[in-house]
Amino acid sequence: MGQCAASDQVVKPVILNCFALRKRLLSRMTLGFAAGALTVLTFPPFSILLLVPVAYSALFVGLRDLSFGRAFLVGWAFGLGQFGFGISWIAESFYVEPERFGALAIPAVAGLSAGLAIFPAIAAVLFVEIARRGAMGSLLACLLFATSWTAAEWLRGHVLTGFPWNLAGYALVDYAALRQPAAWVGSYGLSFLTVFVAALPGAALMAVGRQRLIISLMPLAGIVTMWAVGTLRLQSDAPQPPDVDLRIVQGNVPQEEKWAPENREATFALYLELSTQPGDFDVLLWPETAFPGFLDEDAQARSRIAAALPDGSVLLTGVPDRVLSEDDTRYFNTVQAFDDTNEILTGYAKHHLVPFGEYVPFRGWLPIERLTAGLGDFTPGPGPRTLALPGMPLVAVAICYEIIFPGHVVDDMFRPDWIFNATNDSWFGTSIGPEQHLASARMRAVEEGLPVIRAANTGISAVIDANGEIIARLDTGERGIIDADLPSAQPPTPYALFGDWMLLALILASWSWALAANATANYRRMRKTVMQRCG
Repeated sequence: MGQCAASDQVVKPVILNCFALRKRLLSRMTLGFAAGALTVLTFPPFSILLLVPVAYSALFVGLRDLSFGRAFLVGWAFGLGQFGFGISWIAESFYVEPERFGALAIPAVAGLSAGLAIFPAIAAVLFVEIARRGAMGSLLACLLFATSWTAAEWLRGHVLTGFPWNLAGYALVDYAALRQPAAWVGSYGLSFLTVFVAALPGAALMAVGRQRLIISLMPLAGIVTMWAVGTLRLQSDAPQPPDVDLRIVQGNVPQEEKWAPENREATFALYLELSTQPGDFDVLLWPETAFPGFLDEDAQARSRIAAALPDGSVLLTGVPDRVLSEDDTRYFNTVQAFDDTNEILTGYAKHHLVPFGEYVPFRGWLPIERLTAGLGDFTPGPGPRTLALPGMPLVAVAICYEIIFPGHVVDDMFRPDWIFNATNDSWFGTSIGPEQHLASARMRAVEEGLPVIRAANTGISAVIDANGEIIARLDTGERGIIDADLPSAQPPTPYALFGDWMLLALILASWSWALAANATANYRRMRKTVMQRCG
């Protein structure tokens, strides 16, 4: 009996301690999930700036004193909340053909969210593992947190073809001055600045004494500095805009109707009708796959387009293409240029394809169909390309999904004067997806210092200047045209010249400053201790 009692005295505290640890972990994972879900409200169309520090400070504080495994779970819970709500609009695409794919909608969103949540988990583990290897002040810990987050975001944008959607810095896209630092450090660099400033309130909570007061004032200082830098860029003299008139056509044809053979003539006639409304234009812009067929094989359709184009004008339109050979047929998602001669002037083939939308990864291993209609997988094009149109400024083309990739839209050897983003967001209905997609387009404009002109099938079509400002737009579900002048391009930005090397320079400079500040603080503490001991 005595041995049993002694055993109980040993085992009971262990069990209670394990239960307490599990409860603590569950609480932090719940906090992480809620904080991750809050990030959705920081992005367009909501753009609630005050929630940015709430979300990232909560994660920063929630990771303190955790082991490797527990940090991974808390970071993963944050990512699950972030992506589970942030990309829930993907489910809309499965209901375009509900009889074929409807049952996969929820499992697909859940699975993709769980997979993407690994990247915030990686950030959490990096932060915790490096932080535990040396004593550091709250400020240096905050910089480490921002660095870890940015590294994980950069990985998310590159691993397995990448998916840099809703980067942390996009919380600033609706704030003109605050988004401008991306011209120097890109969107990943803007995420670094955003997360660092946003985590400072959490760092202040963990600091003590005078350091708490100093760190408490730093978020305001950080925001003011970013605002001042951005304002200087906005106030710089803009080059003279080119004398080019644009017409964007938004047909608003539902995805489930677009490819039905009986609707093809009506769709084509609709685009011609909208294109020939009164008004002058030099460049006519139709969205991704606006023509539901192979236009280069349809001489009659090209003749109707040529008849609709004013003399000297050009049409840029999204259209599928195919190359036939004895062995197989290759399909491409392209933008092609036409004038009133009835011939194709030039074209661009999409190089960054959508997994499961335009091709099936590991085909032959995965028993999965593509979501989009077609006879086979699309073939990627060679990469970014600048198109020369007769008498027009040079143009780069990004088709739909391609516009979300920082630094991978423009041919660096032949810098264009503007970017044409042909897209088809009808897959995502009236969800928040098109607004988030538009945010990416605006950030590419800031990074490259180039206007982005967006033609979308069901919206959002827009004219975006080189500062990321929307000059004109047609919202989701609207049918009509935008007539506008082509905004001017700016000189190449530092990010356009050096890409993500600017991000590395920013991180190294921040770490050098923080390490120096930390060393100075440690020296002062040591000196104070020595003086006290020496009496």
